[in-house]
Amino acid sequence: MPAPDGLYERAAVSPALRPFWHVDEMRTFFVGPLEYNRLHQHGAPVYLAGMYSKFGLRIHGGRWHWCRTAVIPAGVLHELDLAGYPLAVFYVEPSVGGVDALVPLSGDSWEVDGVLVGRSGEFSIMRELWEDSASARWAGQALDDLLAYSKLRAAKRMDPRVSAAADYLRMHSDELTPVMKLARNAGLSASQFQRMFTREVGVPFRRYRAWNRMRVAISEIANGSNFTTAAHAAGFADQAHFTNDFRRTFGAPPSVSLLGLRNTAYHEEGANLPVLAL
Repeated sequence: MPAPDGLYERAAVSPALRPFWHVDEMRTFFVGPLEYNRLHQHGAPVYLAGMYSKFGLRIHGGRWHWCRTAVIPAGVLHELDLAGYPLAVFYVEPSVGGVDALVPLSGDSWEVDGVLVGRSGEFSIMRELWEDSASARWAGQALDDLLAYSKLRAAKRMDPRVSAAADYLRMHSDELTPVMKLARNAGLSASQFQRMFTREVGVPFRRYRAWNRMRVAISEIANGSNFTTAAHAAGFADQAHFTNDFRRTFGAPPSVSLLGLRNTAYHEEGANLPVLAL
């Protein structure tokens, strides 16, 4: 889905682009060069797109597949091999529609152990986000359009009780919300609620709660906080706990993608920045 002419104002390509994060209410986006991310699993479904080349993907320790795009449900163990090339990583929260909201972005694809692996797909907008050093100005709009395009072609809808619970966790990420509280709100027992949550979201309740805490920490760092301050702001006991959880979530230490970030700050008269927009 190429962007319509004139929709986004594109700057000249920088010879030394830095990694870029965008975190908002419903989405988390990263683009930057990666080497190897060991076996890991995410707390939300994710769409991957190689900016200029194929990348290696191995699921559950199986054989390697070389693809241009992939859609990976939450909770699926996988490894990545990029050899230093840039990769776009686009996560959506359950209220958006789950993994089905991302499936239409992958093209010429096949399924491997529950993962959609594609030879083609949508990467043009993500490439522009990578190549434009001022993309913070229009990242939110671009991701809105990308997701709207995909959701028009998605069919499945999440159970509204789980969607409401996910929204609550996202809005109260600094709290260790007990499962019983959300189960009561859904009119279910704790065990019924947890089974439904895992089935709909793809990861257990506690894992998704931890994912929201990780999003807060990433947002803090991208906005200029150091790792220790960000860890405390997100509810981690200390920086070591944050680092360990980051490794489990992304398969690499936080220094790989959270140091030397692109300066995304911009100031315009009358401009209002969303709290989490980076």
